[in-house]
Amino acid sequence: MRSNKNDLVLRGLALTAAILSLALAAGCGGSSSSNKNTGGGTNNQVIAGPGPNVVTLVADGGPASLQQLPQPFFYLNGSFISATVCLPGTTTCQTIDHLLVDTGSFGLRLLDSSSGGLFSRSQVPVTLETDSSNNPIGECVQFVDGSFFWGPVAKADVKISSEVASSVPVHIVGDTTFSNTHSAPLDCSSNQMGTDADSLASLGANGIIGVGNLQYDCGPACAPGGQVPIPAPAYYSCPSTGCVNAYVPLTSQVQNPVALFATDNNGVIVELPAPGSSGTTSLTGALVFGIGTQSNNSLGSASVLTVDNSLNITTSFKGTSYPGSFIDSGSNAYFFLDSNTTGISGCADANAFYCPSSTQNLTATNQGQNGTSTSVSFSVANFDSLANSNNVLFNNVGGPNPSTFDWGLPFFMGRNVFVSIAGKTAPGGTTPYVAY
Repeated sequence: MRSNKNDLVLRGLALTAAILSLALAAGCGGSSSSNKNTGGGTNNQVIAGPGPNVVTLVADGGPASLQQLPQPFFYLNGSFISATVCLPGTTTCQTIDHLLVDTGSFGLRLLDSSSGGLFSRSQVPVTLETDSSNNPIGECVQFVDGSFFWGPVAKADVKISSEVASSVPVHIVGDTTFSNTHSAPLDCSSNQMGTDADSLASLGANGIIGVGNLQYDCGPACAPGGQVPIPAPAYYSCPSTGCVNAYVPLTSQVQNPVALFATDNNGVIVELPAPGSSGTTSLTGALVFGIGTQSNNSLGSASVLTVDNSLNITTSFKGTSYPGSFIDSGSNAYFFLDSNTTGISGCADANAFYCPSSTQNLTATNQGQNGTSTSVSFSVANFDSLANSNNVLFNNVGGPNPSTFDWGLPFFMGRNVFVSIAGKTAPGGTTPYVAY
């Protein structure tokens, strides 16, 4: 089937800035050193082979079930892993494939089978988390592309390769049994620009595994004694009369499972090879757990860029500085504004993308809070031409974004990208940071 622009899903899955500012409890540190590094290629890329801290990372058009939908489509520039989810302390488990790997969010979010996903509470009968009044806990998460997730929180053992995180709070989205009784609160559903993403047709994956810079997806601000008023949208207590904003202990908040591994818990490396200039149908790489904890996850000569309190870096492009920029595997293109008077033309029939008359070879500079800067070369081709092929993976897709520079999955293709977790010790200096 052809992967034209009408059957490719657009996605930008970093958490909203409001949630990020709540989640990061401590400021970023780091030295004032300055390191110049140029390049947009492979950083001497070596992709890790099989190992106890390695899981195969597959970039393709998404789960096969997408092709069974009434309006079938392929996922554009998505990378996925499989994870095994178990009833805590038991061998009652289910393996879920095509979990979208997202360095811009934190925690495991499983699309329920009632909304087209694989996860089934009848197969793995997890118990929903409750508050002190025995009311189930619900969570709303909003993403920068305007979509939102709504659903209950439950604890499960999460097994990826040989790594295990025990009793991890996970988010079950699209659970119609829960949502039919506890509908999404208005401050969740009405404050978003897009739509509810709690279905296979809108998400295009069987869930999301957020392996970004934080352990908790909201943190102390959402815990008892946190902010006043209670942050919203975030966590809710859900009695039969309706869900209301609530503080939730850290132990019940959705968490990045990597941070709970016994070892290899200070971050991840996303490793993907580069496709050709015309794209490809699939790529096979690795998601490596830990930074500097094993022989296969050394930081090496990668440049370390510490992030600010919103987990952002600064990108400078054509004389304009974008301090709210970020590197996000859950976004499927380079999203930036070419504000130059001879800037790149948008696509007439797909305004989320650029359609230059010829491929544009561009350069931008990324800088961390620690003063480290790197020059990045990248290309943007005509999306209409790319999409009129059988390919779904491209490292030269871009689109307009007026206020930040979003380095999506194309940035990861052909370079190993390190993402450290705040509060963990890792080589390279103060966490959290990104490195490549």
